[in-house]
Amino acid sequence: MIDAVGSPRTILLLGGTSEIGLAIIKRYLADAPARVILAALPNDPLRDAAVTEMTEAGARSVELIDFDAAQTASHPEVIAKAWAGGDVDVAIVAFGLLGDAEQLWQDQVKAVAIAQINYTAAVSVGVLIGERMRAQGFGQIIAMSTVAGERVRRSNFVYGSTKAGLDGFYLGLGEALREYGPRVLVVRPGQVRTRMSAGVKEAPLTVDKEDVAELVVVSAAKGKDLVWAPPPFRFVMMVLRHIPRPIFRRLPI
Repeated sequence: MIDAVGSPRTILLLGGTSEIGLAIIKRYLADAPARVILAALPNDPLRDAAVTEMTEAGARSVELIDFDAAQTASHPEVIAKAWAGGDVDVAIVAFGLLGDAEQLWQDQVKAVAIAQINYTAAVSVGVLIGERMRAQGFGQIIAMSTVAGERVRRSNFVYGSTKAGLDGFYLGLGEALREYGPRVLVVRPGQVRTRMSAGVKEAPLTVDKEDVAELVVVSAAKGKDLVWAPPPFRFVMMVLRHIPRPIFRRLPI
């Protein structure tokens, strides 16, 4: 149960070694200790480091759950384990693949794999988390989307299309759950300084993961449904959405 001042007592991170996901938890822990559940690949070499990071950040306890996004048949058991110790107040969906943009649209196996993880798996866990939070009558789902899914670009259209699907699903899930108590926040970051963006030329409005975490926690507390990181990206995308396609395809993005 979220306490009287709005601090969660239990936080679940699907994508248990996600740098942005861990930063969001750390921001919550800066306000109050909480039980943390990290759902990560069983062979992820960063699992132990994530546990240590959360412990040092002030977690009351840290639990590890094996989670393979690609194995959707196992997701009911994963979510059941996450709820085995009681209600979950905040669930962060922060797993995904980026891949090589040019390779993806020319490799059927890799294209299907990224679609299954970025979209199908996100829908799978979203339905299960929504069901649990609807039953408990409260809770906050935080879904990590991206501005790349808001208007899909030629430069990374396979990845962007998967995120567009995720984005639409979680916005709809928020509407479906609203009358029952739980809330959903969809987060659309631009480029964030993480391992995933290492080696990529830094774009305008690039932010640190801590900036995203601060924005997410504050926005969730305000009951927002959708937020851009950084906030000015909202206006950038507002313009890009209305540029005619013949002109849009010529832009250097």
